[in-house]
Amino acid sequence: MEEKYLIQLMPPGDVIVQSIRDIVASQNMTNAGIIYDHTFVMDHKYKSLLMNLPCRHIMTMAEDTEAGLRKQTKRLMDADIVNFFAVGSQETISRILDAATANDLFGRKYAWYAVSKGDEDIQCSCKNSTVVFLRPQTTPDTRGRLTMLQRDFDLTAEPIIDSAFYFDFAIRGLKAAARMAEMGKYDNFNYIKCEAFDEDNPPVRDDFDLMDALMKVSMTNTWADVKWNRNGENMLDTTLTIDKFKILAGQTAERKTLGMAKAGMPHGQLVFTAGQSLTEFQVVTVYRVTTVQQPPFIMKRMNEDGEEEFYGYCIDLINEIKQIVEFEYEIYEAPDGKFGNMNEKEEWNGMVLELMEKRADIALAPLSVMAERENVVDFTVPYYDLVGITILMKKPKVPTSLFKFLTVLEPEVWVCILFAYGFTSVLLYIFDRYSPYSYQNNKDKYKDDDEKREFTFKECLWFCMTSLTPQGGGEAPKNLSGRLVAATWWLFGFIIIASYTANLAAFLTVSRLDTPIESLDDLSNQYKVQYAPMNGSSTMTYFERMAYIEHKFYEIWKDMSLNDSLSNVERAKLAVWDYPVSDKYTKMWQSMQESGLPDGIQAAIERVRKSTSSSEGFAYIGDATDIRYLVLTNCDLQIVGEEFSRKPYAIAVQQGSPLKDQFNDAILKLLNQRKLETLKERWWNQNPEKKVCEKDDDQSDGISIENIGGVFIVIFVGIGLACVTLAFEYWWYKHRKGPRVTDSAKVLSVRPTDQKAGFGTDKSNFNTEYKLVFFFN
Repeated sequence: MEEKYLIQLMPPGDVIVQSIRDIVASQNMTNAGIIYDHTFVMDHKYKSLLMNLPCRHIMTMAEDTEAGLRKQTKRLMDADIVNFFAVGSQETISRILDAATANDLFGRKYAWYAVSKGDEDIQCSCKNSTVVFLRPQTTPDTRGRLTMLQRDFDLTAEPIIDSAFYFDFAIRGLKAAARMAEMGKYDNFNYIKCEAFDEDNPPVRDDFDLMDALMKVSMTNTWADVKWNRNGENMLDTTLTIDKFKILAGQTAERKTLGMAKAGMPHGQLVFTAGQSLTEFQVVTVYRVTTVQQPPFIMKRMNEDGEEEFYGYCIDLINEIKQIVEFEYEIYEAPDGKFGNMNEKEEWNGMVLELMEKRADIALAPLSVMAERENVVDFTVPYYDLVGITILMKKPKVPTSLFKFLTVLEPEVWVCILFAYGFTSVLLYIFDRYSPYSYQNNKDKYKDDDEKREFTFKECLWFCMTSLTPQGGGEAPKNLSGRLVAATWWLFGFIIIASYTANLAAFLTVSRLDTPIESLDDLSNQYKVQYAPMNGSSTMTYFERMAYIEHKFYEIWKDMSLNDSLSNVERAKLAVWDYPVSDKYTKMWQSMQESGLPDGIQAAIERVRKSTSSSEGFAYIGDATDIRYLVLTNCDLQIVGEEFSRKPYAIAVQQGSPLKDQFNDAILKLLNQRKLETLKERWWNQNPEKKVCEKDDDQSDGISIENIGGVFIVIFVGIGLACVTLAFEYWWYKHRKGPRVTDSAKVLSVRPTDQKAGFGTDKSNFNTEYKLVFFFN
């Protein structure tokens, strides 16, 4: 009965804002920010406007100042709002759009809609913005009626649609009341004063149908007809125009009518003209990605347009994920260039802080999954194998020398050998010359021997030299004293050659066997090589915490062993001479702090390269992929030891973000398609920065040419000396010696064929003919 005389008719503002719900539903929006002013009453719409729609939304009253509006729109942006609705007067809409321009909230990742009761066009100082504008549609009859009301009844209150609505509703109510009065509905009407009203027992008006009277009133509606249904659904049949405004440099560059919106409850209808829709105004999902450079996962270069761009394994990975999940992204480096670690005050830095502060949606880098990080951010499934920590050192370079075979013996030894060689040669010459049993003193006795060797000084030198070779020195002296000297020289030469040969082999391989550091334990058990991780890295955190754990365990054991409440037997069990937990990491962490932690990877590489040898210098302890890439692109560095403390790499997102499940599905799909293996092959084995290094000097290989090449130089020098000697011999024979016959014949006389010419005084005339007269035995 009460619905017949307690009538609810929705004002235009309540109906117009329902178009927001229609747009959100048609555009499949997941978030919306609604800024309104006093021309719309929205307090009762906070929960009902977008009820049962999967859209996270924020409704807020527009600030009065420009600075306040800028902060307001910035807060909405920080809350991951990308769809904005400016609801209010033309002035308020302009102020909101100006604030959005100041915060750079236009572009493909944001969508802007404006809803107003007025009919003015949008005006703002926007640089480049596109706004979809909804406002009540007016007809010529409507405009004429409004002109009459303004002239005759001074109806000038704004917004004009509200003024017309309340004017029409007042007229309709008066006419309905007059009709009911004529019908005697007000006869015997009991009025109750306010103080006498009982809420639990309200008066009931029988046979008082005000609803029917209102519906039967015949009148000309100023704006639109009233749609009568029931309370909560009685409203003006309002139609809104949907226009597109493109504003450049504060001027409207384009205005296009897209269609109409039939406002209604609980929803209306959007009707577009042919070829028009809101599809182009859908927000492109753009995620903010924070990263840290680490080759080959994340690198930066200049593209063909002269702009900086990121590339690498992770960029290829997110591009593959983008094709599955369908989104766009904007990438930037973390301000401090760190991955994200927590200090003693539980304060975070790096990419993790960017996610926690909602400045980024995704942390894309070779980010290790760690327990403390999982407390504040969410990780996807791993996209890369388990990666640990390893050691980087300078590759030892074995010094080479073409005459290294001469360095086997010290210079003093070589001088003594040369002295022994000369002294022995002189002794052989003296003994052979003065011994009565030598060949040159007994030529008749040895005239029938096949080998006749006279040990002149030249022959002695040659004999001692050739005795040191496998070929041997040839015929030994005939005298016993000479043979004793020769035998002594042979024994001396045998010992020298044997010692030289053995030491040469050892000398050429000893440097290649020098590998003092082969593991983390070797590094911790020496003091000549300094070592440290990069400051602020996860590796530093690992060593710091391992040292803390050792210290903590020691304190626990000490407290237990000194506990007076324990029995003597229990205390005896704990009182051991050897503490069961080592202090390796405690000592290593102390050594790292003393040597100084490098602030960046380049500083660490410089310290490694300054190492003088493999047993002195600096070793960098860091992420295995970092070190593996450095070795891949540098021929003077090497990995030492096996990996330890292995952890997977994963993508991090904000805690509770739906991206976790979406990315998990995408990564698993890429894993099944073996695309992750393809990425690994591309950025490791086929990396364009990969260096082709010379083969390392392995102890299983033979002696290199760099160490034995001097022997070939000796050959060439000997051949050169032989050639010079041949030339000298030829010159000596031709210019210093007369003709001679070395046959067994004896030349008795030489006469010139020309008796008259004789020998003459011209000894240089080689044209004189001579007759040689031979006498044979």
